[in-house]
Amino acid sequence: MRIPRIYHPETIHQLGTLALSDDAAGHIGRVLRMKEGQDVLLFDGSGAEFPATISSVGKKNVDVNITERIERSSESPLDLHLGQVVSRGDKMEFTIQKSVELGVNTITPLISERCGVKLDQKRFEKKLAQWQKIAISACEQCGRNTVPVIRPIMQLKQWCAEQTDALKLNLHPRAKYSINTLPTPIEKVRLLIGPEGGLSEQEIDMTQDYQFEETLLGPRVLRTETAALTAITALQVRFGDLG
Repeated sequence: MRIPRIYHPETIHQLGTLALSDDAAGHIGRVLRMKEGQDVLLFDGSGAEFPATISSVGKKNVDVNITERIERSSESPLDLHLGQVVSRGDKMEFTIQKSVELGVNTITPLISERCGVKLDQKRFEKKLAQWQKIAISACEQCGRNTVPVIRPIMQLKQWCAEQTDALKLNLHPRAKYSINTLPTPIEKVRLLIGPEGGLSEQEIDMTQDYQFEETLLGPRVLRTETAALTAITALQVRFGDLG
């Protein structure tokens, strides 16, 4: 049986007894129905993982005994920041989950002219907390010990204008060059993925003003969630740790 990987939201400073967070305790006690004496593998986002044994299980509390600290990184050498215009329904959640599995370091949800999602600030904040939990869950599943950051929602132009030394890419079906023609080596990439209806002509011109390179994925037009995951995979194969 695979040992469950559990995220602990606070830095683990020492070995010994540790009370798990409410979310982790609920997952172990109510979802996994684990018992005293069973093993778990904790990680706190610092890049390390901590083998531990459950020492007590209550209705709301779970204590574990940490036996070791192991430094283990599964992070890609490519620092990849995804700027994803918010998509409808569960497509955004799917994109976040799979992007984390594929090794993205940072995700910024964006608002553009053709963004089909209209939420007030309070509901956006709830979405942000939900998306961060999805990222954590993806890390638990895929073996990452560093949790990607889901940044607050931004306007597209504001994100494009941020200062960065990363290569900035915008997918475009009429681009002349593909990811395979990008020069090597590249260590940092900012990848922009537009909405389901695509970026407007004014927005495309704006991205060029901020030195975004138009890049081609292939001859077919892809849905926004497919485009994001395909581009991330292609970049990880060329510059990261896939393939």
